Amino acid sequence: MRSHEKRVNVCPRTQGKYLVSVVLTAVFAIASLFGTLLFSADAVADAAESQAVAQVGNATYASVQEAIGRTTLKNTTVTLLADVTESVTITPPKGVRNVTFDLNGHTLQATESGGAAGFATITVPANMQLTIVGPGTVAGGTQPAVDCRGALHVEGGTFTSDATLMRFAETDETSAQGSFSGGTFTASTLFNLLDDAKNLGYVTVRGGEYRGMIPAGLNTLALLSGSFSDTSNLAPYLADSLGLIPGGTSGDGMGDGMFHVGDLAISGKQTSVELDPASGLQQLSADDLLELTETQLNGIADYRLVVDSDQLQALNDQIDRAMQAVEKRKAFEAVSQNITITAVRNGADDVIDANSSRGAGPQLRTSDHDGISAQVAVTIKAVAEPEKPEEPGKPGDPEKPGKPEMPRSGSAVQALAIISLLLVIASAICVYATVHLQSSRLHN
Repeated sequence: MRSHEKRVNVCPRTQGKYLVSVVLTAVFAIASLFGTLLFSADAVADAAESQAVAQVGNATYASVQEAIGRTTLKNTTVTLLADVTESVTITPPKGVRNVTFDLNGHTLQATESGGAAGFATITVPANMQLTIVGPGTVAGGTQPAVDCRGALHVEGGTFTSDATLMRFAETDETSAQGSFSGGTFTASTLFNLLDDAKNLGYVTVRGGEYRGMIPAGLNTLALLSGSFSDTSNLAPYLADSLGLIPGGTSGDGMGDGMFHVGDLAISGKQTSVELDPASGLQQLSADDLLELTETQLNGIADYRLVVDSDQLQALNDQIDRAMQAVEKRKAFEAVSQNITITAVRNGADDVIDANSSRGAGPQLRTSDHDGISAQVAVTIKAVAEPEKPEEPGKPGDPEKPGKPEMPRSGSAVQALAIISLLLVIASAICVYATVHLQSSRLHN
């Protein structure tokens, strides 16, 4: 009985201790599980953060396409956070039509599809507008950098492709628009049509550096500014009075290989010329003056240079006077004549002497910039009056005659010697006769 009672009394204690142990084990397991879950959530969040490639507002996304789809009317800017290989289409949520893509110093590379059916790095559908700002790079690789059926505005960035760099399309339903104010563009062909396009659309270049060819026949392409490496087809695209100015020299003395589109410009190596009558003078034609001063128009603008005929005539009148002064051995004071050289559009109604112009090619373009001009100054050096010969002596003050000079020829010297000898002989004869005569008197 005692042992049974003792066993009965011990069992409740043992059961209590066991219960406490189970509870503590359960609490520890729950805490461990919660910590593991918490750590895993943080790790997932960190991984998601590290894989983010684009950002809209404060939210980040693992793909650029997803970020474009999360733009809003209040925040339409997609910022690139890392270099990424992805071909994207500008398809924002309903109601959003304008998207700004900030390259943020990173590169967006087209997805290589391995065939001609691949997609451009960026595709702009009809009725969508995309603005791209740099710095950063959009690389097409074997695909175009941009295909555009909507509106594209490029303010900066570097764009490259091994194919056509950018393609645009005007169809019966839509018309693409392009505007370029900055950036660097490099490809074998810079602009061209999409396959189903009837025309390019309306593309305007207002700045940037373009290394590659632009095909002929893109009738709605307009070049207002920018620098170009290939000028073979640019003439029809130059708007109004624009022309091409050869690039300046770099540090090694070589040209930069680019041509810069800008307003109509006149350049000349000699803005002042000095003519020396002593070296010979002749009247100058307008072409003579242009050649003498090396005055010319920038590249391919459809303009000619016209020299002011009245000023040129005034210069030639002064040249005539200087020539006459030299011929008559008279003095001529130095004179200077300013001559205006003006760029006049071919086909203008001005009546111009054929000898007073030098022009460019046959393309005719209207312009609001007619009348730009440059001036050259031509100076004719002075001619001094020749020195006068010395005047003869004045009357009443005759010069004293000098002693005649003795002849110095050989015959004259011989004659003087003979005369002297005869005089000596005559003197000797006289002396002899006198002595003989006195001797005869003494004897008598």
